[in-house]
Amino acid sequence: MKNITLENRISKEKEKIDNVLISYRVDKSKIVPILQDIQAEFGFLPEGVLRYISKQLNIPLSQIYSISTFYRAFSLKPRGKHLVTVCLGTACHVKGGQKIVEIIQNTFNIKPGETTNDGLLTLETVNCLGACALGPIVILDGIYHGHVTLSKLNFLLKDISNENRK
Repeated sequence: MKNITLENRISKEKEKIDNVLISYRVDKSKIVPILQDIQAEFGFLPEGVLRYISKQLNIPLSQIYSISTFYRAFSLKPRGKHLVTVCLGTACHVKGGQKIVEIIQNTFNIKPGETTNDGLLTLETVNCLGACALGPIVILDGIYHGHVTLSKLNFLLKDISNENRK
């Protein structure tokens, strides 16, 4: 029974991948948007999926990994349900960006680049978001929040912290 379930899951995943490839007419020049859609579907870029794409598009796996690791938007490991990105560029750092990172680290017991054990949250840092006048900036689940103070950070993280306690 387990094999049937595993086979069904693999078949469904393969179908999802094939649908993405077909939507781009199996065009290897569309590799970046293909990878974006795959990541949106799976939450990250699983190795087996990258191998499959490599074969289907006739692109060397090393080239796909090169693209996947060059762009910061891609992840080769699962991310949490919530993604928190903190800018640590000079302006954000001076305005308290590092303190924000430390609070998130202490609250969720993770370091930048890590995901909580329960898969609830991933913490990332970036060197610059290009909006220095709004610093410090926190991106929570794709939404930019500028001029983040400690109280604003607590407000942003409140719902996630409550999920963590459940």
